[in-house]
Amino acid sequence: MPDIAKTVRLHPDDTVAILTEPVQAGSQPLGFGVALDHPVARGHKIALIDCPQGGAIVKFGQVIGYASRPIAAGEHVHVDNCSFGAHDQTYEVGADYEKALASVPKVEPRHFMGYRRANGQAGTRNFIAICATVNCSATVIRRAADEINRSGILADYPNIDGVAAFAHGTGCGMDAGGEGADLLQRVLWGYATHPNVGATVFVGLGCEVMQLARMKALYGNADEGRFFGLTIQESGGTAATIAQIVKHIKSLLPEVNAIHREPIPASELKLALQCGGSDGFSGITANPALGVASDLLVGMGGTVILSETPEIYGAEQLLLRRAASRDIGDKLIARIRWWEDYTRMNRGSMDNNPSPGNKLGGLTTILEKSLGASAKAGSTPLTDVLAYGERITTPGFVFMDTPGYDPVSATGQIAGGAQMLVFTTGRGSAFGSKPTPTIKLATNSRLFADMPDDMDLNCGDIISDGVTVEDKGREILDLVLASASGQKTKSEILGLGDNEFVPWQVGAVM
Repeated sequence: MPDIAKTVRLHPDDTVAILTEPVQAGSQPLGFGVALDHPVARGHKIALIDCPQGGAIVKFGQVIGYASRPIAAGEHVHVDNCSFGAHDQTYEVGADYEKALASVPKVEPRHFMGYRRANGQAGTRNFIAICATVNCSATVIRRAADEINRSGILADYPNIDGVAAFAHGTGCGMDAGGEGADLLQRVLWGYATHPNVGATVFVGLGCEVMQLARMKALYGNADEGRFFGLTIQESGGTAATIAQIVKHIKSLLPEVNAIHREPIPASELKLALQCGGSDGFSGITANPALGVASDLLVGMGGTVILSETPEIYGAEQLLLRRAASRDIGDKLIARIRWWEDYTRMNRGSMDNNPSPGNKLGGLTTILEKSLGASAKAGSTPLTDVLAYGERITTPGFVFMDTPGYDPVSATGQIAGGAQMLVFTTGRGSAFGSKPTPTIKLATNSRLFADMPDDMDLNCGDIISDGVTVEDKGREILDLVLASASGQKTKSEILGLGDNEFVPWQVGAVM
């Protein structure tokens, strides 16, 4: 019968403990209470005390749900007896700002070996991008990129990481002045001008709503030499357009290759924070360790970007208490209210998240998931709240409003200028991204052993081997800087990232 050593209690106020190993039916995981009538997997919760119906269930020192029936000490706590409910929305904006400010670590400056662009930007990779302005040109750009990448010609240009095709399923049938069009053009321009991109080709059909001329008029013609645009209608059709794209890219190769890595301060790094396929260990191992790495990067003057607004729901009050100003707090509250209205309008609930896989991994409500997810952002002040895909200019810990769906969320972060992305996962993920590399962190040692070709770093040894969260955070930062300097991530080695460009679609499709 497993004893207390097989569980973790995260906070003195918690009413549940987390199993670190699976237990069988008939066992008493805490050595007291009722015997389990079914086996329970690692990462799941066991009640530490009796809880009456309607009573609060506490994890991380915060309410994660309410007992839907009486729960006895030693009982498995999950979807059959724990339900979503109200959480603290007494927002005390900035109440912990001074504490958060004091938590910014004093660390020695560090560098990575990156690409210094002519406009002063710092890149970690050097891609040529082909951006479709509309779904109608998606096949054309994919075939052109594939022709270049498979030809072998890039072997002669070692400073070029590849040709990336950014295709999507929209660009027309939308209100030209609506929010959906604004989001798409912000994303396309963000990718085209990304510091990890050396040159960009825009390709359209010709008659779509999303026009390159409009983007240039809106954002200006900075770095005009980096852009080239054409349309299928004006180029003589599909085959002729592919040939023209390939010819133009071949002419760009010597110039794009004529850049070399040089030391760049880590203060110029913008790190996107993501989690997907989370489990009961996410908020115990990988996410808080990534939070330590985030704090260290902020201490060097760098930037970390937390996103996935539906996946901070229930933890937003903790972020708001760290806000550097009332205006910053109000922007985050406005986005929370928007999401509440949005899900209500579509007859959903903010608790539609967690996913089935999250629940199999031990997560029960969005309140529980969010408290673990927000740990990725560490403990420093919240310095800005950004719209989806908005250019990131404020250093420190910033929040970008995005959906919780990983490809859509990461697309917004990359469009904002993130040159590196760290992705924590407990169930396993095959996520990758371009032009920004993705580093994947396993929350448990079993996953790291089961998916060795996908996971870059194991955080499960925090549980299995007693590695400290602080030491793991430093290890994560070392890996971020090494990857920013050109070390290939597992997703890059596998060639992932071509299908994870997914701009957020909102508004009427007409």
